[in-house]
Amino acid sequence: MSLPPIVPITGSPLDESNGLFKLILDNLLDGVYFTDPDRRITYWNQAAETLTGYSAKEVVGSLCADSILMHVDDNGCVLCEGDCPLSRAMVEGRPHRSDIFIRHKLGHRVPAEVRVCPVTGKDGAVIGAVEIFNDNSRQRAVRERATELTRLAFLDPASQVANRHYLDLQLSQQLEQHAKCGTPFGILMCDVDKFKTINDTYGHVSGDVALVTIAKTLANCLRASDVLGRWGGDEFLVILPGATKEVLERTATRCRMMVARSAVPVDGAEIKVTISVGATMVESGDSAESILTRADQQLYGCKQLRHKSHSL
Repeated sequence: MSLPPIVPITGSPLDESNGLFKLILDNLLDGVYFTDPDRRITYWNQAAETLTGYSAKEVVGSLCADSILMHVDDNGCVLCEGDCPLSRAMVEGRPHRSDIFIRHKLGHRVPAEVRVCPVTGKDGAVIGAVEIFNDNSRQRAVRERATELTRLAFLDPASQVANRHYLDLQLSQQLEQHAKCGTPFGILMCDVDKFKTINDTYGHVSGDVALVTIAKTLANCLRASDVLGRWGGDEFLVILPGATKEVLERTATRCRMMVARSAVPVDGAEIKVTISVGATMVESGDSAESILTRADQQLYGCKQLRHKSHSL
């Protein structure tokens, strides 16, 4: 990654003497922020505000690991507590690039491409780092799909993803394609754990917010070709055309981990939510009823296993 030279100023690389440079950064579509050697944020541009929901006033002066973006990898591991790309760039003195997930202020996870570069002083010593990040193509695909679903009246108003009617049509098409050509596909049945408790404790409005947060996080875990929709109540169904068993299992794990790393904002606080997932591949002779029954059985087994682990 090639960056223009940065003249370091005490506290921040940008002040009134670099007004033009700051103006350029604030008009970029990419999010940009600077940190000092302790990873304390000293500058936060306007695109970073748009992409994350956090204003500069909320983050400047904070450490980047202070429960703000909480970068996680595909497996849901928190990078700020371990393999932090920004720390690595400062230690190794060279740029790094990563595909990660950041947490939006509203709680859902957003996939992002991150590029990090160390900032050096006149003597060549590392005095901080700059991170550049942007939304990736999957997010745009999700928005385009939501627009199309709205146009065709296939959008579930509560969760803002596809409704059951659309899922029925897509599942029928995949089964027909499999019967004719042997094309593989898999499905995930996702159920929100203790959803009734959320409704009873915080109210149904908060329950609806939880559904939207979970749906956004799930959508950001999927390929552009995958189909996500609300099956009913607190259940979501994912259809993965052309998926192998390995892809199906990896996606199921990613969905569970990313939802667990998300949060639902309620009255200035955050509710942690989790899901259980039942995953199955299509089999010869499957009908919609048989494949859904198998996914339900897998889901039940997942819930039983999670219940046992929590009770130990």
